[in-house]
Amino acid sequence: MERTFCMIKPDGVQRRLVGKILKRIEEKGLRLSALKLIRMTEAQARELYSVHEGKPFYETLVKFVTSGPVAVLAIDGAYTVKVLRNLLGATFGQEAQPGTVRGDYGCSKGFNLIHGSDSPEAARRELPIFFRPDEFVEWTPADLSWVYEEPERS
Repeated sequence: MERTFCMIKPDGVQRRLVGKILKRIEEKGLRLSALKLIRMTEAQARELYSVHEGKPFYETLVKFVTSGPVAVLAIDGAYTVKVLRNLLGATFGQEAQPGTVRGDYGCSKGFNLIHGSDSPEAARRELPIFFRPDEFVEWTPADLSWVYEEPERS
């Protein structure tokens, strides 16, 4: 199984979309292993988006993600990074396909509702910014055998 990081950004929280987004993640067959509503610090924001440091949008992004509460999640499953990124849709709402989170709820470039790690390596870097090892809950969903074939369950 693979674990990835996901964050529902301030616009998603302010628009009360957390439940709808979580529902989509769970209905897809992915499982939550950690979940918190937090007020991200500037240090956390800078570390999360350090790959964008120096780009024109970096400071605006840091200011945006620290402007209100965010929901941070650890999500587990087979192929989780790819599955979640497809579920979220293209980065900019106006380019995202209907049926994706951003395609159904987003219109803006800057307010794009959600962040998902873009690789397993990025997830391993991002998760510890928000979660201590003891905050992950290991569990087996009752429907696991109906979501994944045998070789995908490990």
